Amino acid sequence: MRALLIVNPKATTTSARSRDVLAGALRSELDLELGYTRRRGHAGHLARQAAEDGLELVVALGGDGTVNEVVNGLMAGPAETRPALAVVPGGSTNVFVRALGLPKEWSEATGVLLQALREGRSRTIGLGLADDRYFTFCAGLGLDAAVTRRVERARRKGRRSTPGLYLRSTLGEYFFERHPAELTLELPDDPDEERLASIIVQNTAPWTFLGDRPVHPSPDASFDLGLDVMALRVLHVPSTMRTVAQILATDGEPRGRQVLRHHDLAAFTVTSSTPQAFQLDGDYLGEREQVRFAAVPEALRVIC
Repeated sequence: MRALLIVNPKATTTSARSRDVLAGALRSELDLELGYTRRRGHAGHLARQAAEDGLELVVALGGDGTVNEVVNGLMAGPAETRPALAVVPGGSTNVFVRALGLPKEWSEATGVLLQALREGRSRTIGLGLADDRYFTFCAGLGLDAAVTRRVERARRKGRRSTPGLYLRSTLGEYFFERHPAELTLELPDDPDEERLASIIVQNTAPWTFLGDRPVHPSPDASFDLGLDVMALRVLHVPSTMRTVAQILATDGEPRGRQVLRHHDLAAFTVTSSTPQAFQLDGDYLGEREQVRFAAVPEALRVIC
């Protein structure tokens, strides 16, 4: 099987030695080529070129941002020539890999991947689509995305991406910035509209991880279904703290008068009267006044 290993050399939890070990292990099962990313967006170009060259598999070594780029590169071509995807975790959180049930350590995940290749094991997953960009596990507008923006600014200043950084960024954004209810969720079969302060869209569960703890705004979200939405009508301290406790609970789920939830949606639109922070798969993508979302069923074959 001809394959391309796309490596993000700046991936948080890998080294040159571990990348060499991974490449050697994969070569025992694959006719392997290597591609190293040089800039943001380059992973998508490499994946798209792999599909055009007729390769059968693309392996991504990196975090969720690298995986998102690779997925969008693969989805740019026709379905009949689209390579399968395999992922080896190399980032700080690795939500997509862990949502697939794979180990979070690159060495253990490599072992699972090699066994799956030997057994011909794979699954086909659905993706989310936000305007013209695909996402694997989540999107967000409002508070969620504003926290991502804070984290990325801190990382550009040399801070490490840790659960502590996310927690401090969340508290700083929540208590020191205003997030009025200016978002509107528009459903095709529901003419009623209401103002919302923050929206989280999930293509699978969990939404993210806080260290080893999964965070579940929409615990029933699945790669095999449509998109799930959890929104907050307001961000008042008592109701918001209660919702945070619910999504962190092992068997809890968000509920209450300030919580709006939808399950297994095929399509919807989020609009805002003012530009809102927007993120996909944990990458901040700027501010938007409108985003059209759609579920894309059985979009991509994944080796796992």
